[in-house]
Amino acid sequence: MEHQLINAIETALGWNGVDELGKGFVRGSIDDPALVSRILTPNRLLDIAMRRSLNRPQFRCFQKGEEVHPAIYYTDTVSPRGQSIPMVNMRSLGRLLGEGATLILDQVNVFDPTMEVACRALQWWSHERVQVNAYLTTNDAAGFPLHWDDHDVVIIQLAGEKKWEVRGTSREVPMYRDSDPNNTPTEEIVWAGVMKTGDVMHIPRGHWHQATRNGHGSGKSLHVTFGITKRTGASWLAWLGDWCREHEIFRHDLDRAHGSGTQALTEAAVRLIGERSPADFLAAYEQATALPRHVPFLDILGPLDAVACTTHFPPQIRENGETVDVVASGKKITLTAKAVPALRLLLSGKPVPLDQAATVVGAEVAEVAEILVKEEICATLTPELSSGYTGLVTNAVS
Repeated sequence: MEHQLINAIETALGWNGVDELGKGFVRGSIDDPALVSRILTPNRLLDIAMRRSLNRPQFRCFQKGEEVHPAIYYTDTVSPRGQSIPMVNMRSLGRLLGEGATLILDQVNVFDPTMEVACRALQWWSHERVQVNAYLTTNDAAGFPLHWDDHDVVIIQLAGEKKWEVRGTSREVPMYRDSDPNNTPTEEIVWAGVMKTGDVMHIPRGHWHQATRNGHGSGKSLHVTFGITKRTGASWLAWLGDWCREHEIFRHDLDRAHGSGTQALTEAAVRLIGERSPADFLAAYEQATALPRHVPFLDILGPLDAVACTTHFPPQIRENGETVDVVASGKKITLTAKAVPALRLLLSGKPVPLDQAATVVGAEVAEVAEILVKEEICATLTPELSSGYTGLVTNAVS
C-alpha cells in the first residue's frame, strides 16, 4: 500500500524504506502544508472528543504539569430511560484549554478513519503493530517531564509549535518489562529546539525526551505520535515458551530434589531453538494477529460495490498451480488460480471500486471480493472508511 504520509516521512527523514527505523534520532520537515493539515487538525480532534463516549486513561487532560481530575471535564449524559453515559463536557474542556492545558487522546486510529488507514499503511510498511496518539497543547502549558518510551516513535507536528529536548539513552534498548527500572536520565542532549508545523522527528526506543510550550505565550500545538513496537529477542523466547508445550518433556514437573532429567531438558530446549528461528517467529506473528474491527457487510443494506483489504499486515498470495492460497490473520483460503489477478488487486491495500476493477481483471472480481469480505480479510468501503484514503492513497485501478 503506497501512502502519501509514508512517502513524506521517508523523504523528510532521508530514509529509503523501513531499515532505518529505530537506528538513530533524526529530524526533518514535510514541505506540503495541505498534507499536514489533511492528517488531523485541532478542531477535528476536539470534534472526535465531543461525539464519543471517552474515558480516562484513553482521554486525559493536564494543566500545570499535573493531570486534571476527570470530574472537572467529564459529565454523565442521562438518556430519557435513565441510562448514564460518560461524555466530555466541552464547555469545561474549552475553559481548561483557554487557560492553557494539554489534552491527550490515545489510539486516535480507533476513532478516525484517516488515522486508521495511516496506521494500517505504517504496519504494512514496518511489519510491526502501530498506534497513534494525539497531543493538543494550548498557550504556555507544560508537557510531560523527561521520560522514555519502550517503542520507537515517529512524531509529526501538525499545527503550531512546541519546544522539545531529546537526550540519549541511559540503558541500551530498555524494555517495559525489564531487569532494570531505568529511572535515571542521561545528561547527553541529542537535540533541543522547536518543532514547527510540518516538522517530523524519529525518537528511537529508550531515548529520553520532553516537550513543552512554557514561555511561548498565546498559541497552540498539535502533534501526533506514531508508536511502532518492534519484536525483540525476548519476544522470540516468549513465543518459544508457548511452543514448548507441544513436547511432553517440557510438561513434566521439574525434579526439585534430584535434578534428574536436566540434561535431556536442556537438549530438548536446544532442539526447539533450532526448529523455530527468529525469522519463523516474525512470520508467525504477522499471520497470527487477530482480524481488525470493521463494519460487517449485510446485503440487505445494499450491494457490495467497493472494498478495501483491512488486515493488519499484507496477506500472502501463494500460487500452487491450479489453485492459489490467501494466508492472513490466521486464515488460509484456497481459490482457483484464475482468481490471482483479482486477488492482487483486492489485496493491494488500496480501495477497490468493483465496477472499475471488473473492466481490468474481469467480472469474477465481484465474486472474489464477496469471499474476502465474508472471511473478513476485506471490508466494505463505507463512505467513512473511504474518507480515510481520500487524497492519501489512490484506488487500486487508477
